[in-house]
Amino acid sequence: MEIDITSFFENADPFEFSHSIAEDGPNAGPETWQAALKEGAETPLLTTPEQLDALRDHMRGYGAWEDDEIDAWSPAECNAMFIQLISGDIREAGLEGQEIDEIDMKEYEKFCEDQGGSLYFSADRAYYYLGD
Repeated sequence: MEIDITSFFENADPFEFSHSIAEDGPNAGPETWQAALKEGAETPLLTTPEQLDALRDHMRGYGAWEDDEIDAWSPAECNAMFIQLISGDIREAGLEGQEIDEIDMKEYEKFCEDQGGSLYFSADRAYYYLGD
């Protein structure tokens, strides 16, 4: 399922939601999680039951949680997890601070071939693919 993340891509600071201890000290994990929870509650990106289920199914593939844990995630927790996924992917692809129309699509396609990627772009929209 493709989720339109244009507003988030254009307005959010991915560092706020995804950075490491090496970048910002020992509280990085709790700080980024709290920031993502707050952002997800204020501006949820996943707004339908189908979108929330798509995120839960996507996260099962990581093998980090039991199914019952994932099924118990609230919509706010699902949105926070999604925000952290998006932010990490934006940072990993080197797209922080870029406008959609400024992205070198050939360079980004090469990155996706080498690293994989769940971010997709049209001329003026950004999307995140939740699926296998």
